[in-house]
Amino acid sequence: MTLVTTKEMLKDAHTNHYAIGAFGAHNLEIIKSVIAGAESVGSPVILQTTSSTYKYVEMPYMIAMAKAAAEQAKIPVALHLDHGESFDVVMECLRAGYTSIMIDGSKLSLEDNIALVRKVTDAAGPIGVPVEAELGTIGGVEDDFVVEESEAFFTDPEAAERFVRETGIDSFAPAFGTAHGNYKREPKLQFDLLDKIQKLTNIPLVMHGASGVPEESVRKSLDYGVAKVNFSTELKDLFAEEVRAFFQDNPNENDPRKYFIPAREALIELVKRKIMMLQK
Repeated sequence: MTLVTTKEMLKDAHTNHYAIGAFGAHNLEIIKSVIAGAESVGSPVILQTTSSTYKYVEMPYMIAMAKAAAEQAKIPVALHLDHGESFDVVMECLRAGYTSIMIDGSKLSLEDNIALVRKVTDAAGPIGVPVEAELGTIGGVEDDFVVEESEAFFTDPEAAERFVRETGIDSFAPAFGTAHGNYKREPKLQFDLLDKIQKLTNIPLVMHGASGVPEESVRKSLDYGVAKVNFSTELKDLFAEEVRAFFQDNPNENDPRKYFIPAREALIELVKRKIMMLQK
């Protein structure tokens, strides 16, 4: 099948209290692993990239790989822009064929964030592409951007209600205690805050920085409107670990058709576990 949007899959997940896994698509091997893992449990899946990923891969290759993966897949596959940092980046992805967009104006004032996101929804809505946006600041490392823990702040529920209402977004990423990258200690998720945000916005919520969050906490978040959960760091860590381990045992091997196999197999199992964790 062709690439689909995230709109219907997130709407169904939100209604029925489960979540769709969204996985960082950094190269062909990871894309194939994500699809294989999702197929094995019969779940829709979201491939997502930041702008630095598609710039590294180069957009024509990124789109070709995602489309080929979707066409071969037995499950619905969406291609999502994660943390689009500007309107120009969003438009580049829309023109190229991304089927879901996140615009991240979380570092702006509330007024400027609303204006930027509204501009994106006005562009994406008429062509049927859903938009995700963020309010509050999620800490940690995302590509080359670092938000120190002291700089992160939680989403204000009343501001979230206004933000969602005035921007017309399809899904919302609140800051409620998760962080990008590796955690230095177990995150303390603010479920009371998440509950207030869900009741005031009533749209699918997105958990960023799920890598390393305990399963119990991830599953609990599904009761409070989380319908999309992002994973990236764990995939990259495991992929690198498996490649390193292969070369420790096979220092003279030079065939990527061999040294990527253990990494792919490990990622398939990881994706399966993550998706099953998101089912109720």
